[in-house]
Amino acid sequence: MANQVVPLGLSYAPSQPTEAEVVIIGGGIMGVSTAWHLADRGVKNIVILDQAEFGSGSSAKPLGGVRANFSDPGNIVLGQRSLAEYANFPEKFGADIGLQNVGYLFLCRSANEAEDLAKATEIQNSMGVNSRMVSPVEAAEINPLLDPSVLVAASFSPSDGFAEPGLVVRAYMAAAKEKGVTFLNRTQVVDIQRNGGSIESVTTNRGTIRTGAVVCCAGAWSAGIGAMAGVDLPVTPVRRLIGMTRQQPQPFPRVPFTLDLSTTMYFHNYLNGLLIGISHKQESGFSREFNYDWLPEFNAAASICAPALENPDLEWGWAGLYENTPDHNALIGQARELPGFFYATGFSGHGFLQGPAVGELVADLYLDKPTFLDSSHFSADRFHGSETALREVNII
Repeated sequence: MANQVVPLGLSYAPSQPTEAEVVIIGGGIMGVSTAWHLADRGVKNIVILDQAEFGSGSSAKPLGGVRANFSDPGNIVLGQRSLAEYANFPEKFGADIGLQNVGYLFLCRSANEAEDLAKATEIQNSMGVNSRMVSPVEAAEINPLLDPSVLVAASFSPSDGFAEPGLVVRAYMAAAKEKGVTFLNRTQVVDIQRNGGSIESVTTNRGTIRTGAVVCCAGAWSAGIGAMAGVDLPVTPVRRLIGMTRQQPQPFPRVPFTLDLSTTMYFHNYLNGLLIGISHKQESGFSREFNYDWLPEFNAAASICAPALENPDLEWGWAGLYENTPDHNALIGQARELPGFFYATGFSGHGFLQGPAVGELVADLYLDKPTFLDSSHFSADRFHGSETALREVNII
């Protein structure tokens, strides 16, 4: 999981096409999922671009959590639908993506947190999510690394878990390539040309592609892509850092993906070690330099909730970029000011777990087909005028 860059063994196109029906910008989970879902619906001449290597950006560096444990109904639907597709990857694509349904455990250390999660759990249950509130004692039975004396309650969703992002990207790529999608790595977009109220072409460092449709899946770089087209995408890059403990002769107890809402500390198993982290405050920017500045904050949090994890023996770690929006929820839709410009970005740390469903949603929006979810819920327009920002409790 430290290095999930997809190998260049999928026969990338030797030259850039001069025209395409759809140009997808960004080769992470959103881009490759959208490419496959478009191709699976019969769309031809799809070109997907990545400025580096496919799956080497933010999709190479998340924890890989997959869940439907949210408070916002739109997020719940995206999580449910994506979980179902991830479970079907072996049959659908012949790919093992390392899916482990270890569950998600959100820890509450205040009455307000417990009340919020109880309301969220009611919404989840009404939508068919297998989740429940648990007592501090049961939380410690589920995760023996926890100290129940500091907890008020917890929310547990046993069907959630994690998977390997790099394996997912590669599976989507292979399936999309079989359907004729063109993949161009090391291809940087430098301009998007408009002709009045429509898209005319996309120019890269390799030339110009005539097209009438663009899908921005550029993650942390999306604001710049939107600006080229005259579309406001309020996405800010923020560095996040993750540590990996040394592999142990005897594995840690098998535990859920565990998150403490009060401190934002999180951890879960990986092989015979643990992946650990905390949402340490960072200035916005594109730096992906790894350091241990977050570790004292993690240790302070662990000393309260999970004392056994204080001062962890770390073997290595890495940094990646969150693509944050002002309300920390996704941007999905078609630009009102530029028909033909679609976007799936700003997932603020939960893009991987929503990737399959979002690719399906964007494909149906492009084809003007009925969708399983009203995409206006996630429109970028909510930050302009009278629309209301979304509130999501189950995020850190």
